[in-house]
Amino acid sequence: MMKAGGQAAAIERRRSERTDLIIRVDYQTVDELFSDFVRDINEGGIFVESEAPHELGTSVDLQFRLPGNEEPVRVKGAVVRVSQGRDGDAPGMGIEFEGLDASTRQRINELVRTLRTELSR
Repeated sequence: MMKAGGQAAAIERRRSERTDLIIRVDYQTVDELFSDFVRDINEGGIFVESEAPHELGTSVDLQFRLPGNEEPVRVKGAVVRVSQGRDGDAPGMGIEFEGLDASTRQRINELVRTLRTELSR
C-alpha cells in the first residue's frame, strides 16, 4: 500500500518528465512474447499499459515504432514500477531502458520535444 507521499516520491524518482503517447509495443521476457500499448515515453523509459504487469526487476526486450520513423526501436529494459490501476491510474508497468544507444536516445528526445511543443500550443 502506498503512503500519502508515495505518488510524489515516485514522480521525483523519474529522471525526465514523461510525455503522453500511445503506440503499440512488442516485448519479450525470458519465456513469453507480449503486445500492449505504450502510454507515455521519455528518453529513460516507457509506461506499458497492461492488465497483467510483470514483477519489479523483470528484464524485457522491447520493440516499437516511433511516429514518423520506419525503423523500429529495439532496446532492453527492466520493470521499475508497477501500477495495479487504482486511484485513477492505468494498470501497467514502468520500464526503464538499459543500454539505449545515442542515436535512439536522440530520436526519442526529438519526439518528446515535438509532442511537448504541440501540447503547449
